[in-house]
Amino acid sequence: AEHVFKYLEDGCCIQLGIGGMPNVLGHMIAQSDLKDLGGHTEMLVDAYMEMYLSGRMNNSRKEVDRYKTAYTFTLGSQKLYDWIHLNPALASYNVGYVNNYDTIRTIDNFVSINQALEIDLYGQVNAECNGFQQISGNGGMQDFVQGAFWSKGGKSFICLPSTYTLPDGKKISRIVPFFKPGTIVTIPRQMPQYIATEYGCISLKLTPQWMRTEKLISIAHPDFRDELIKAAEEQKIWKKSNKK
Repeated sequence: AEHVFKYLEDGCCIQLGIGGMPNVLGHMIAQSDLKDLGGHTEMLVDAYMEMYLSGRMNNSRKEVDRYKTAYTFTLGSQKLYDWIHLNPALASYNVGYVNNYDTIRTIDNFVSINQALEIDLYGQVNAECNGFQQISGNGGMQDFVQGAFWSKGGKSFICLPSTYTLPDGKKISRIVPFFKPGTIVTIPRQMPQYIATEYGCISLKLTPQWMRTEKLISIAHPDFRDELIKAAEEQKIWKKSNKK
């Protein structure tokens, strides 16, 4: 969350996806000195209430739905549900409007922040499954990643911890050489802009494959970087001479 926070600016319009990290970031924004933020999101969570009540989010600079946070559904606390009731600062629309590519790209400085399960060295993003085991649906993630990509001044962030731990204590990297069979590609490799782990935030926009691979390895957990480099060399998508 701290790596993403430094990219946020006054007046940007924020979309938060499902997961703990986006909510933490919303809390950080509420405690910051950012101002005139906008909100446009499929899922309205408590973080939006915090940002609004703190005075950080007033939607005053939005090109569409000015002075209102647009959303499709809510998921959060009873306090959130009480807050949205008859609240004129909010506008609830159907998903065909909120997630529409033309709606999102019309909003300048749109910032999309979502969480993923794993990403491979090609830049493909899996936010749905563990092999054939379905964990989550794709929701509107692709809509917002693509919309932010084409928004004037827009940015999209895909965030994930660098590892996860199995019940037996074994640590597994979330940045992998390639996906195992059955894995769903939620976001194709051409679309992600920024990828963030606890080891940093990188930009993949307009990067060639070898640079994309190198950047992704740089934010992997240090324990796995050497084997990722070896795998990248075997897959012929990175070698030391690429830097020359």
